[in-house]
Amino acid sequence: MFDLFDDTPAPDVAWYPSWLAPDAAAEALARIVAEAGWRQERIRTPGGWVDQPRLTAWQGDEGAVYVYSGIRNIPQPWTHQVTELRDAISALCGVRFNSVLLNRYRMGTDSMGWHADHEPELGPEPVIASLSLGATRRFDLRHNATGVVRSFQLTSGSLLVMQGKTQAQWRHRVPKEPAVSGERVNLTFRVVTPGLRK
Repeated sequence: MFDLFDDTPAPDVAWYPSWLAPDAAAEALARIVAEAGWRQERIRTPGGWVDQPRLTAWQGDEGAVYVYSGIRNIPQPWTHQVTELRDAISALCGVRFNSVLLNRYRMGTDSMGWHADHEPELGPEPVIASLSLGATRRFDLRHNATGVVRSFQLTSGSLLVMQGKTQAQWRHRVPKEPAVSGERVNLTFRVVTPGLRK
């Protein structure tokens, strides 16, 4: 994916641009939008409490509690469609994922700012498998030490797996793209071990 002769940093990722066929991706999107228990969380910012610029849902095994940005996520039961996707992605990655964060970007003005998924319960080198469904959105990774940015156009059915030291050395975001009118749902499968949080 990256130029082997380029000496700038590259994240430890595996990218499958067409992991799901278009028809399968469209069907999965429709089912997940209908079945998931969507909510809009509020987060604290320097200017006060604001709504997150997207909708979210958290599914997982019993006990797979995940805390980020002051939000305590208690898992909802796995839905049938998400379970099928989890099992197939787990087989590909060789990781038994026990939870998933679903992000629903309703339009191009929905977004996610720079952050890293480095909460204690994810472990020191988490494997996070990110499946995109719906509208194509840009996904940026920025190297902490150098500021180098690597960008991907995540199309419907594409799968990006972040692993190794990616969360420790890079931050990522989904920037606002006002020209995008379509909806996108992103599923980020994870392994959560609540006992790792001190």
